[in-house]
Amino acid sequence: MLVNGVWQENWQPVQAKDDEGRFIRQTSSFRNWVTPDGEPGPTGKGGFKVEKGRYHLYVAYICPWASRALMARELKGLKELIGVTVVNPRLTDQGWQFGGFPGADEDSLNGARYMHELYTRADPQISGRATVPVLWDKQTGTIVNNESADILRMLNSAFRELVDQGPDLYPAELAADIDALNAYLYTDLNNGVYQAGFASSQQAYDEAYGKVFTALDELESRLADGRTYLFGDRLTETDIRLFVTLVRFDAAYHGLFKCNRNTLASMPGLHAYMHRILALDGIAGTVHLDHIKAGYYSIKALNPSGIVPAGPGQI
Repeated sequence: MLVNGVWQENWQPVQAKDDEGRFIRQTSSFRNWVTPDGEPGPTGKGGFKVEKGRYHLYVAYICPWASRALMARELKGLKELIGVTVVNPRLTDQGWQFGGFPGADEDSLNGARYMHELYTRADPQISGRATVPVLWDKQTGTIVNNESADILRMLNSAFRELVDQGPDLYPAELAADIDALNAYLYTDLNNGVYQAGFASSQQAYDEAYGKVFTALDELESRLADGRTYLFGDRLTETDIRLFVTLVRFDAAYHGLFKCNRNTLASMPGLHAYMHRILALDGIAGTVHLDHIKAGYYSIKALNPSGIVPAGPGQI
């Protein structure tokens, strides 16, 4: 991680834990918003006006948080407005690296070798992890935002004057329900699988494992009435948040993170739901099983041998 702008080698996946061994996720460092008029958004400072070609996404196909942004970019028709650079899925001692893996890109925009170089370019004294996704402003040469929840909301609505396409992922009439379900999914499932995988005590693991499968059981029941998406027939950002965890479950979380009560494939409602979303235009292109497996199984703290399992061979 970075400490006062200097990279500390030998990257570790667990940045913090509490007294009971629970994994604690780092908060995001950059929380500015792209807005139609360049005025400040809900957090951060202003100066980031909507303009075609001005902004760029740095992502990892392995990462569920980054995949939220990729999915929104596809669903909202923003591919011509916002470029993408994909990092190497295998985590190195210096974190995310560019190039060197099929489907990974060199950083042709800024010429960086590692993601952390872009963080220190944006803030020479920054401390913390260099995470993805990153929404980069090419005009000012800085990071706009590295919080996936914010980026998802921006891509949904900020660019409507240039491209008004795809579903409204955060409709006003569902906002309160979306916020409530988002919060539950984050604590018990999206981050819950990580809390199970990175737990450093039996108590912490048992607690996280219980939350994960309670959430999956509740979601399976929710879909039992035949609804297409979580809120009926309307695709929302909550579906994106759930999908990115489900699509990685059998390939990574079931084995490596010890969330092994059952596979997702044995839950018919959730498995079919996942495939409905995967079949949406452009979404399959955001899911790369080779990156997911290579990336998660490169985490030395969990898999010191570096062996990548042969299965599953497909989502």
